[in-house]
Amino acid sequence: MAQTETIPPEVPVDLHPRHHSLLPFLGLACGVGVSNIYYNQPLLLDMARSLHADHSQMGAVAVATQVGYSIGILTFVPLGDVVERRGLMVRLFAGVALFAVLNALAPNLWTLLVSSVALGLTAAVTHVVVPIAPELADDEERGRAVGTVMTGLLLGVLLARSVSGWIATLFGWRAVFIFAAVSNAAFVPLLLRKLPKLPPHKPLPYVQALRSLWTLIRTHPVLRESAVIGGLVFGAFSAFWTTLVFLLGSKHYHLGAGTAGSFGILGATGALIAPVAGRVADKRGSRAVVTLGLTLLSLGFCILWLLGYHLLGLVFGVIILDLGAQANQIANQTRIFGLEPGARGRINTVYMTAYFLGGSLGSLFSTMAWARWGWGGVCALGLGLLGLAALRHATGVRAAALTA
Repeated sequence: MAQTETIPPEVPVDLHPRHHSLLPFLGLACGVGVSNIYYNQPLLLDMARSLHADHSQMGAVAVATQVGYSIGILTFVPLGDVVERRGLMVRLFAGVALFAVLNALAPNLWTLLVSSVALGLTAAVTHVVVPIAPELADDEERGRAVGTVMTGLLLGVLLARSVSGWIATLFGWRAVFIFAAVSNAAFVPLLLRKLPKLPPHKPLPYVQALRSLWTLIRTHPVLRESAVIGGLVFGAFSAFWTTLVFLLGSKHYHLGAGTAGSFGILGATGALIAPVAGRVADKRGSRAVVTLGLTLLSLGFCILWLLGYHLLGLVFGVIILDLGAQANQIANQTRIFGLEPGARGRINTVYMTAYFLGGSLGSLFSTMAWARWGWGGVCALGLGLLGLAALRHATGVRAAALTA
Protein backbone atom coordinates (compact mmCIF):
# COMPACT_ATOMS: atom_id res chain seq x y z
CA MET A 1 0.00 0.00 0.00
CA ALA A 2 1.29 3.49 -0.86
CA GLN A 3 2.65 5.46 2.07
CA THR A 4 0.47 8.47 2.88
CA GLU A 5 1.86 11.91 3.64
CA THR A 6 1.07 13.88 6.75
CA ILE A 7 -0.84 16.96 5.62
CA PRO A 8 -1.76 20.01 7.70
CA PRO A 9 -5.45 20.55 8.48
CA GLU A 10 -7.61 22.07 5.76
CA VAL A 11 -7.67 25.84 5.49
CA PRO A 12 -11.19 27.21 4.93
CA VAL A 13 -11.75 28.83 1.55
CA ASP A 14 -14.19 31.53 0.56
CA LEU A 15 -15.95 29.47 -2.09
CA HIS A 16 -19.15 27.49 -1.83
CA PRO A 17 -21.60 26.02 -4.34
CA ARG A 18 -23.81 29.08 -3.81
CA HIS A 19 -21.13 31.10 -5.66
CA HIS A 20 -21.90 29.21 -8.90
CA SER A 21 -22.51 32.58 -10.61
CA LEU A 22 -18.71 32.91 -10.74
CA LEU A 23 -18.49 29.99 -13.19
CA PRO A 24 -19.05 32.06 -16.39
CA PHE A 25 -16.42 34.57 -15.23
CA LEU A 26 -13.93 31.77 -14.60
CA GLY A 27 -14.76 30.39 -18.03
CA LEU A 28 -13.98 33.79 -19.57
CA ALA A 29 -10.68 33.94 -17.67
CA CYS A 30 -9.79 30.47 -18.98
CA GLY A 31 -10.66 31.50 -22.53
CA VAL A 32 -8.54 34.65 -22.41
CA GLY A 33 -5.59 32.81 -20.85
CA VAL A 34 -5.52 29.81 -23.15
CA SER A 35 -5.98 31.94 -26.30
CA ASN A 36 -2.38 33.06 -26.05
CA ILE A 37 -0.94 29.76 -27.15
CA TYR A 38 -3.11 29.62 -30.28
CA TYR A 39 -2.86 33.15 -31.61
CA ASN A 40 0.27 32.26 -33.59
CA GLN A 41 -1.13 29.28 -35.51
CA PRO A 42 -2.97 31.21 -38.30
CA LEU A 43 -0.02 33.63 -38.48
CA LEU A 44 2.69 31.14 -39.38
CA LEU A 45 2.81 32.03 -43.08
CA ASP A 46 2.75 35.78 -42.39
CA MET A 47 5.45 35.49 -39.74
CA ALA A 48 7.56 33.31 -42.03
CA ARG A 49 7.50 35.97 -44.73
CA SER A 50 8.17 38.79 -42.26
CA LEU A 51 11.06 37.04 -40.51
CA HIS A 52 12.47 35.30 -43.63
CA ALA A 53 11.93 31.77 -42.31
CA ASP A 54 10.59 28.61 -43.96
CA HIS A 55 7.50 26.62 -42.96
CA SER A 56 9.29 24.05 -40.80
CA GLN A 57 11.06 26.80 -38.85
CA MET A 58 7.80 28.65 -38.21
CA GLY A 59 6.18 25.40 -37.07
CA ALA A 60 8.73 25.52 -34.26
CA VAL A 61 7.10 28.73 -33.00
CA ALA A 62 3.79 26.92 -32.41
CA VAL A 63 5.70 24.09 -30.74
CA ALA A 64 7.69 26.52 -28.56
CA THR A 65 4.53 28.10 -27.18
CA GLN A 66 3.03 24.73 -26.33
CA VAL A 67 6.27 23.49 -24.77
CA GLY A 68 6.38 26.63 -22.63
CA TYR A 69 2.75 26.01 -21.67
CA SER A 70 3.55 22.43 -20.61
CA ILE A 71 6.48 23.62 -18.48
CA GLY A 72 4.28 26.34 -16.98
CA ILE A 73 1.65 23.78 -16.04
CA LEU A 74 4.30 21.63 -14.38
CA THR A 75 5.89 24.51 -12.43
CA PHE A 76 3.12 27.07 -11.78
CA VAL A 77 -0.10 25.05 -11.48
CA PRO A 78 1.03 23.08 -8.37
CA LEU A 79 1.38 26.47 -6.68
CA GLY A 80 -2.43 26.48 -6.55
CA ASP A 81 -2.10 23.93 -3.73
CA VAL A 82 0.65 25.97 -2.06
CA VAL A 83 -0.12 29.72 -2.20
CA GLU A 84 -3.13 32.03 -2.34
CA ARG A 85 -4.62 31.49 -5.80
CA ARG A 86 -6.11 34.87 -6.66
CA GLY A 87 -2.75 36.59 -6.20
CA LEU A 88 -1.05 33.87 -8.25
CA MET A 89 -3.51 34.38 -11.10
CA VAL A 90 -3.03 38.15 -11.02
CA ARG A 91 0.75 37.81 -11.32
CA LEU A 92 0.52 35.28 -14.13
CA PHE A 93 -1.94 37.36 -16.18
CA ALA A 94 0.43 40.33 -15.80
CA GLY A 95 3.28 38.13 -17.03
CA VAL A 96 1.27 37.04 -20.07
CA ALA A 97 0.66 40.69 -20.99
CA LEU A 98 4.40 41.47 -20.75
CA PHE A 99 5.52 38.53 -22.89
CA ALA A 100 2.81 39.19 -25.48
CA VAL A 101 4.37 42.63 -25.99
CA LEU A 102 7.77 40.99 -26.43
CA ASN A 103 6.26 38.71 -29.10
CA ALA A 104 4.90 41.74 -30.90
CA LEU A 105 8.32 43.40 -30.92
CA ALA A 106 10.37 40.31 -31.88
CA PRO A 107 12.91 41.31 -34.59
CA ASN A 108 13.88 37.76 -35.66
CA LEU A 109 12.91 34.10 -35.41
CA TRP A 110 15.10 33.27 -32.40
CA THR A 111 13.75 36.15 -30.32
CA LEU A 112 10.22 35.08 -31.24
CA LEU A 113 10.95 31.51 -30.17
CA VAL A 114 12.24 32.60 -26.76
CA SER A 115 9.39 35.02 -26.12
CA SER A 116 6.89 32.37 -27.29
CA VAL A 117 8.19 29.93 -24.66
CA ALA A 118 7.83 32.62 -21.99
CA LEU A 119 4.32 33.47 -23.20
CA GLY A 120 3.35 29.81 -22.94
CA LEU A 121 4.85 29.56 -19.45
CA THR A 122 2.67 32.32 -18.00
CA ALA A 123 -0.43 31.36 -20.04
CA ALA A 124 -0.56 28.28 -17.82
CA VAL A 125 -2.63 30.54 -15.54
CA THR A 126 -5.58 28.88 -17.29
CA HIS A 127 -5.01 25.72 -15.29
CA VAL A 128 -4.77 27.53 -12.00
CA VAL A 129 -8.32 28.67 -12.78
CA VAL A 130 -9.89 25.37 -13.94
CA PRO A 131 -9.63 23.41 -10.63
CA ILE A 132 -11.64 26.14 -8.88
CA ALA A 133 -14.77 25.08 -10.83
CA PRO A 134 -15.51 21.85 -8.87
CA GLU A 135 -15.45 23.90 -5.64
CA LEU A 136 -18.49 25.79 -6.90
CA ALA A 137 -20.72 22.73 -7.31
CA ASP A 138 -21.97 19.78 -5.30
CA ASP A 139 -20.41 16.41 -6.15
CA GLU A 140 -23.36 15.27 -8.27
CA GLU A 141 -23.01 18.39 -10.45
CA ARG A 142 -19.23 18.43 -10.74
CA GLY A 143 -19.33 17.49 -14.43
CA ARG A 144 -21.70 20.36 -15.21
CA ALA A 145 -19.48 22.88 -13.37
CA VAL A 146 -16.37 21.65 -15.18
CA GLY A 147 -18.30 21.75 -18.45
CA THR A 148 -19.31 25.38 -17.92
CA VAL A 149 -15.76 26.57 -17.26
CA MET A 150 -14.35 24.36 -19.99
CA THR A 151 -16.80 25.88 -22.47
CA GLY A 152 -14.99 29.18 -21.96
CA LEU A 153 -11.61 27.49 -22.29
CA LEU A 154 -12.59 25.63 -25.44
CA LEU A 155 -14.06 28.75 -27.02
CA GLY A 156 -10.76 30.48 -26.27
CA VAL A 157 -8.83 27.66 -27.97
CA LEU A 158 -10.93 27.90 -31.11
CA LEU A 159 -11.91 31.56 -31.39
CA ALA A 160 -8.31 32.65 -30.76
CA ARG A 161 -7.51 31.52 -34.28
CA SER A 162 -10.39 33.56 -35.73
CA VAL A 163 -9.50 36.70 -33.80
CA SER A 164 -5.85 36.27 -34.69
CA GLY A 165 -6.48 35.69 -38.39
CA TRP A 166 -8.70 38.72 -38.90
CA ILE A 167 -6.60 41.12 -36.82
CA ALA A 168 -3.58 40.02 -38.84
CA THR A 169 -5.46 40.57 -42.10
CA LEU A 170 -6.37 44.12 -41.10
CA PHE A 171 -3.34 45.28 -39.12
CA GLY A 172 -0.54 42.71 -39.46
CA TRP A 173 0.58 39.82 -37.27
CA ARG A 174 2.30 41.98 -34.64
CA ALA A 175 -1.01 43.68 -33.80
CA VAL A 176 -2.38 40.30 -32.69
CA PHE A 177 0.06 40.18 -29.77
CA ILE A 178 -0.69 43.78 -28.80
CA PHE A 179 -4.35 42.76 -28.59
CA ALA A 180 -3.31 39.77 -26.46
CA ALA A 181 -1.34 42.01 -24.11
CA VAL A 182 -4.27 44.36 -23.56
CA SER A 183 -6.87 41.62 -23.04
CA ASN A 184 -4.72 39.78 -20.49
CA ALA A 185 -3.73 42.94 -18.63
CA ALA A 186 -7.44 43.74 -18.23
CA PHE A 187 -7.86 40.63 -16.08
CA VAL A 188 -5.55 41.94 -13.37
CA PRO A 189 -8.14 44.41 -11.95
CA LEU A 190 -11.06 42.13 -12.86
CA LEU A 191 -9.73 39.25 -10.77
CA LEU A 192 -9.08 41.54 -7.80
CA ARG A 193 -12.64 42.84 -7.99
CA LYS A 194 -14.56 39.63 -8.77
CA LEU A 195 -12.84 36.93 -6.72
CA PRO A 196 -12.28 36.59 -2.99
CA LYS A 197 -8.87 35.53 -1.74
CA LEU A 198 -8.43 31.81 -2.36
CA PRO A 199 -6.04 30.11 0.06
CA PRO A 200 -5.15 26.49 -0.77
CA HIS A 201 -7.19 23.62 0.68
CA LYS A 202 -4.24 21.90 2.30
CA PRO A 203 -1.14 24.09 2.14
CA LEU A 204 2.07 22.21 1.34
CA PRO A 205 5.68 23.30 0.88
CA TYR A 206 6.29 23.74 -2.85
CA VAL A 207 8.96 21.03 -3.03
CA GLN A 208 6.64 18.61 -1.25
CA ALA A 209 3.83 19.51 -3.66
CA LEU A 210 6.09 18.76 -6.64
CA ARG A 211 7.27 15.51 -5.06
CA SER A 212 3.68 14.45 -4.47
CA LEU A 213 2.99 14.56 -8.22
CA TRP A 214 4.68 11.19 -8.55
CA THR A 215 2.63 9.85 -5.63
CA LEU A 216 -0.56 10.91 -7.40
CA ILE A 217 0.57 9.27 -10.65
CA ARG A 218 1.49 6.07 -8.86
CA THR A 219 -1.65 5.74 -6.75
CA HIS A 220 -4.36 6.76 -9.26
CA PRO A 221 -4.73 4.51 -12.34
CA VAL A 222 -7.57 6.69 -13.63
CA LEU A 223 -5.23 9.69 -13.65
CA ARG A 224 -2.61 7.74 -15.62
CA GLU A 225 -5.20 6.54 -18.12
CA SER A 226 -6.77 9.98 -18.56
CA ALA A 227 -3.38 11.67 -18.99
CA VAL A 228 -2.27 9.25 -21.71
CA ILE A 229 -5.58 9.46 -23.60
CA GLY A 230 -5.72 13.23 -23.24
CA GLY A 231 -2.18 13.69 -24.54
CA LEU A 232 -2.74 11.45 -27.56
CA VAL A 233 -6.06 13.08 -28.43
CA PHE A 234 -4.65 16.58 -28.15
CA GLY A 235 -1.66 15.53 -30.24
CA ALA A 236 -4.05 14.51 -33.04
CA PHE A 237 -6.12 17.68 -32.59
CA SER A 238 -3.03 19.91 -32.71
CA ALA A 239 -1.71 18.10 -35.78
CA PHE A 240 -4.80 19.25 -37.68
CA TRP A 241 -4.91 22.85 -36.46
CA THR A 242 -1.17 23.48 -36.84
CA THR A 243 -1.15 22.44 -40.51
CA LEU A 244 -4.58 23.79 -41.53
CA VAL A 245 -3.02 27.14 -42.47
CA PHE A 246 -0.63 25.32 -44.84
CA LEU A 247 -3.52 23.44 -46.49
CA LEU A 248 -5.53 26.63 -46.95
CA GLY A 249 -2.49 28.43 -48.34
CA SER A 250 -1.79 25.63 -50.83
CA LYS A 251 -2.74 25.53 -54.52
CA HIS A 252 -6.03 23.82 -53.62
CA TYR A 253 -7.38 26.88 -51.78
CA HIS A 254 -5.05 29.94 -52.01
CA LEU A 255 -6.55 31.34 -48.80
CA GLY A 256 -4.82 33.41 -46.11
CA ALA A 257 -4.61 33.83 -42.35
CA GLY A 258 -8.06 35.41 -42.05
CA THR A 259 -9.78 32.39 -43.58
CA ALA A 260 -7.67 29.98 -41.54
CA GLY A 261 -8.73 31.83 -38.43
CA SER A 262 -12.38 31.72 -39.47
CA PHE A 263 -12.31 27.94 -39.21
CA GLY A 264 -11.98 28.52 -35.48
CA ILE A 265 -15.54 29.85 -35.50
CA LEU A 266 -16.69 26.59 -37.09
CA GLY A 267 -14.71 24.64 -34.54
CA ALA A 268 -16.26 26.68 -31.75
CA THR A 269 -19.55 24.91 -32.43
CA GLY A 270 -17.84 21.92 -30.83
CA ALA A 271 -17.75 23.81 -27.53
CA LEU A 272 -21.53 23.51 -27.42
CA ILE A 273 -21.09 19.87 -26.48
CA ALA A 274 -19.17 20.76 -23.30
CA PRO A 275 -22.16 21.28 -20.94
CA VAL A 276 -23.96 18.29 -22.51
CA ALA A 277 -20.89 16.08 -22.10
CA GLY A 278 -20.59 17.18 -18.48
CA ARG A 279 -24.21 16.22 -17.74
CA VAL A 280 -23.85 12.86 -19.51
CA ALA A 281 -20.65 12.17 -17.56
CA ASP A 282 -22.52 12.92 -14.31
CA LYS A 283 -25.36 10.52 -15.24
CA ARG A 284 -23.79 7.71 -17.28
CA GLY A 285 -20.11 7.85 -16.35
CA SER A 286 -17.10 9.39 -18.01
CA ARG A 287 -15.95 6.28 -19.90
CA ALA A 288 -19.01 6.36 -22.14
CA VAL A 289 -18.23 9.98 -23.05
CA VAL A 290 -14.59 9.11 -23.80
CA THR A 291 -15.79 6.37 -26.17
CA LEU A 292 -18.09 8.86 -27.91
CA GLY A 293 -15.30 11.42 -28.18
CA LEU A 294 -12.81 8.99 -29.73
CA THR A 295 -15.43 7.79 -32.22
CA LEU A 296 -16.23 11.34 -33.34
CA LEU A 297 -12.54 12.28 -33.61
CA SER A 298 -11.77 9.25 -35.78
CA LEU A 299 -14.77 9.98 -38.01
CA GLY A 300 -13.65 13.61 -38.31
CA PHE A 301 -10.16 12.64 -39.49
CA CYS A 302 -11.56 10.16 -42.02
CA ILE A 303 -13.76 12.92 -43.47
CA LEU A 304 -10.82 15.34 -43.55
CA TRP A 305 -8.59 12.80 -45.31
CA LEU A 306 -11.17 11.86 -47.95
CA LEU A 307 -12.80 15.27 -48.47
CA GLY A 308 -10.30 17.80 -47.07
CA TYR A 309 -9.57 19.28 -50.50
CA HIS A 310 -13.27 20.20 -50.86
CA LEU A 311 -14.47 23.13 -48.77
CA LEU A 312 -17.72 21.52 -47.58
CA GLY A 313 -15.85 18.37 -46.58
CA LEU A 314 -13.30 20.44 -44.68
CA VAL A 315 -16.05 22.37 -42.87
CA PHE A 316 -17.92 19.21 -41.88
CA GLY A 317 -14.74 17.48 -40.76
CA VAL A 318 -13.74 20.41 -38.56
CA ILE A 319 -17.09 20.40 -36.75
CA ILE A 320 -17.03 16.64 -36.10
CA LEU A 321 -13.39 16.76 -34.99
CA ASP A 322 -14.05 19.51 -32.48
CA LEU A 323 -17.15 17.85 -31.05
CA GLY A 324 -15.07 14.74 -30.34
CA ALA A 325 -12.16 16.65 -28.83
CA GLN A 326 -14.35 18.62 -26.44
CA ALA A 327 -16.32 15.56 -25.31
CA ASN A 328 -13.08 13.71 -24.56
CA GLN A 329 -11.66 16.62 -22.57
CA ILE A 330 -14.76 17.12 -20.42
CA ALA A 331 -14.96 13.40 -19.64
CA ASN A 332 -11.32 13.17 -18.62
CA GLN A 333 -11.37 16.24 -16.40
CA THR A 334 -14.65 15.31 -14.74
CA ARG A 335 -13.26 11.98 -13.58
CA ILE A 336 -9.84 13.20 -12.45
CA PHE A 337 -11.33 16.05 -10.39
CA GLY A 338 -13.26 13.47 -8.39
CA LEU A 339 -10.11 11.70 -7.18
CA GLU A 340 -8.76 13.95 -4.38
CA PRO A 341 -10.52 17.30 -3.80
CA GLY A 342 -7.56 18.67 -1.82
CA ALA A 343 -5.10 17.89 -4.61
CA ARG A 344 -7.00 19.13 -7.65
CA GLY A 345 -4.28 21.61 -8.63
CA ARG A 346 -1.62 18.90 -8.67
CA ILE A 347 -3.91 16.37 -10.36
CA ASN A 348 -4.62 18.94 -13.06
CA THR A 349 -0.86 19.52 -13.34
CA VAL A 350 -0.23 15.86 -14.14
CA TYR A 351 -3.08 15.67 -16.62
CA MET A 352 -2.46 18.94 -18.44
CA THR A 353 1.32 18.44 -18.62
CA ALA A 354 0.70 15.19 -20.51
CA TYR A 355 -2.05 16.89 -22.52
CA PHE A 356 0.08 19.73 -23.84
CA LEU A 357 3.19 17.64 -24.28
CA GLY A 358 1.03 15.53 -26.56
CA GLY A 359 -0.12 18.70 -28.32
CA SER A 360 3.48 19.87 -28.76
CA LEU A 361 4.52 16.56 -30.31
CA GLY A 362 1.45 16.56 -32.53
CA SER A 363 2.33 20.04 -33.82
CA LEU A 364 5.96 19.05 -34.37
CA PHE A 365 5.25 15.79 -36.20
CA SER A 366 2.45 17.32 -38.25
CA THR A 367 4.76 19.89 -39.84
CA MET A 368 7.13 17.04 -40.71
CA ALA A 369 4.25 14.95 -42.08
CA TRP A 370 3.02 17.89 -44.15
CA ALA A 371 6.48 18.53 -45.60
CA ARG A 372 6.97 14.86 -46.55
CA TRP A 373 3.51 13.45 -47.34
CA GLY A 374 1.13 16.40 -47.52
CA TRP A 375 -2.41 16.41 -46.17
CA GLY A 376 -2.76 12.62 -46.25
CA GLY A 377 0.27 12.31 -44.00
CA VAL A 378 -1.24 14.73 -41.46
CA CYS A 379 -4.53 12.81 -41.36
CA ALA A 380 -2.71 9.47 -41.07
CA LEU A 381 -0.76 10.88 -38.13
CA GLY A 382 -3.98 12.01 -36.44
CA LEU A 383 -5.65 8.61 -36.89
CA GLY A 384 -2.54 6.83 -35.63
CA LEU A 385 -2.53 8.85 -32.42
CA LEU A 386 -6.26 8.23 -31.95
CA GLY A 387 -5.69 4.51 -32.46
CA LEU A 388 -3.21 4.52 -29.58
CA ALA A 389 -5.71 6.47 -27.44
CA ALA A 390 -8.45 3.94 -28.24
CA LEU A 391 -6.14 1.07 -27.27
CA ARG A 392 -5.39 2.71 -23.90
CA HIS A 393 -9.09 3.39 -23.35
CA ALA A 394 -9.99 -0.23 -24.07
CA THR A 395 -7.36 -1.39 -21.58
CA GLY A 396 -8.86 0.89 -18.94
CA VAL A 397 -12.39 -0.38 -19.65
CA ARG A 398 -11.24 -4.00 -19.26
CA ALA A 399 -9.42 -3.22 -16.02
CA ALA A 400 -12.49 -1.45 -14.62
CA ALA A 401 -14.70 -4.42 -15.56
CA LEU A 402 -12.36 -6.86 -13.79
CA THR A 403 -12.34 -4.81 -10.57
CA ALA A 404 -16.10 -4.12 -10.59
